[in-house]
Amino acid sequence: MESLFQSVNALFAFIAPISDFLWDFPTHLTVWSRIPVLGQFSFAILLLVGVGIHFTIRTRFIQTMNVRKIVRIMLRRQSSKTGVSALASFMLGLAMRAGPGNIVGITGAISVGGPGALFWMWVAAFFGMATAFMESTLAQLFKERKHDEFVGGLPFYGRRILGDRRIVGTVLSIVFIVYALFNVPPQTFNVFTAIGTIADTLSGTHLARQSTVYYVIAVALVAACAFIIMGGIRRVTAYTDVLVPIKAALFCLMSLIIILINLPLIPYFFHEVIVGAFAPHALFGGAIGTALAQGVKRGLMSNEAGQGTITMAAAIADNDHPCEQGFVQSLGVFFDTMVICTMTGFIVVMAHVWTGSVDGQAWESVRASKITVYLASVEALVPVSIAHAVQIVMCVCYGLFAFTTLLGMISFAEISANFISRSRGFITGIRVVGSLVFVPFGVLTVLAGLELPNLWALSDLMNIVMVLLNVPILLIGQRLVYKALAHYRATRGGPFVSDEIGVRTAYWSRPRDAVAKREDVREPVES
Repeated sequence: MESLFQSVNALFAFIAPISDFLWDFPTHLTVWSRIPVLGQFSFAILLLVGVGIHFTIRTRFIQTMNVRKIVRIMLRRQSSKTGVSALASFMLGLAMRAGPGNIVGITGAISVGGPGALFWMWVAAFFGMATAFMESTLAQLFKERKHDEFVGGLPFYGRRILGDRRIVGTVLSIVFIVYALFNVPPQTFNVFTAIGTIADTLSGTHLARQSTVYYVIAVALVAACAFIIMGGIRRVTAYTDVLVPIKAALFCLMSLIIILINLPLIPYFFHEVIVGAFAPHALFGGAIGTALAQGVKRGLMSNEAGQGTITMAAAIADNDHPCEQGFVQSLGVFFDTMVICTMTGFIVVMAHVWTGSVDGQAWESVRASKITVYLASVEALVPVSIAHAVQIVMCVCYGLFAFTTLLGMISFAEISANFISRSRGFITGIRVVGSLVFVPFGVLTVLAGLELPNLWALSDLMNIVMVLLNVPILLIGQRLVYKALAHYRATRGGPFVSDEIGVRTAYWSRPRDAVAKREDVREPVES
């Protein structure tokens, strides 16, 4: 078995260099790297931040919209039995956004770029909210009905915007399915990391991966994933509606308790973040570009604005106006970064392990494991008597972050697959491959004691590929979003018909009341 896994790892050996090249280009070029500050940024990061600023200006700072109004949209009852509620769509999107990256990714950014990385993460998230609005509105605009569900997202709006060529949507769908499914094994690994750490803490010893506990975890995880995924999108949203609030509330509550215990350190936190953003500690390279690059990159990869991934969740919602889901998913970026990521930042920065008990040389070895840094930070901020209990709670949150992300990945692959075929057999096949092939594959690598870095690098490669595919489509289709937004502002969210903005769509070209009265009709794949 081990030889098989090693063969798989060797097969993907070419992935990591390609991924690194695309993410870092052109920073490895001497001419570019010599440019002050700007030379620290890759084309991908500049592209994401640049379009975020552009969309912010063109939408007249859409991210400053009244939060109470967005909450009312989410809590409003559905106007029909088709699709899921705006709130369920928000929760499914947050299931993906609020993943392990909110802990290990943010910890990693601070470990490499210093506390100042968190400041630049906030900046990136602010502009990323506008990007999320754009892609989510397009997903709503071009969604289609499938019986009593909606399907849509990047493949659907990509096809219409790029000349209404079916081959375009098919390629985008295939790329996204590959992206989503190959992100499943790493999330499986994260679930084991969380539960394994809990087991180690409770037992007081390090459990081997071939122990009975790990096999029990493996069986339970595969069974739970298969049960939820095979029930379809509605069953998935039923569980994410419960699990996402639990993980967010539990994580935020415990983080707030830790912050309150260390209330005198709050001024220190803001000092380190603000000063570190413009004058980083020498331990982190002492260059503003390092903090800036780490904050922007990790922030955008956490909230996923611009990748097109959350568009699947945006499309399945039942809204009264396509812009409404844009507002909702924009709030998702805010909650992901400004709230959850900031909570992680509070703990890691306030613990200041790099200036306290850990010297520079030791810090280099500690920060190699991001979850170790985070848990060490938690332990440093709470009384010894409750340290283990607090760490267990945080590991539960980490495990829930990974589990809901895992569910989201497979569900989004299913939604995307509807562009290729809506037959029951094909969609069931996607569910089976996700829950009964890729999840068990991740389980087996854990039990074999392997991490397969080359295979995991594929998810990093697909992240940048999704950005390079999605952002140009957003720029080409942006005029439709501006027209829809102008309609929303002029009518205060009144009845919307897409023909009024110069485009005929599968759903919005008919008045909503007429659609609600129709029997379940499968929208044609071809226009």
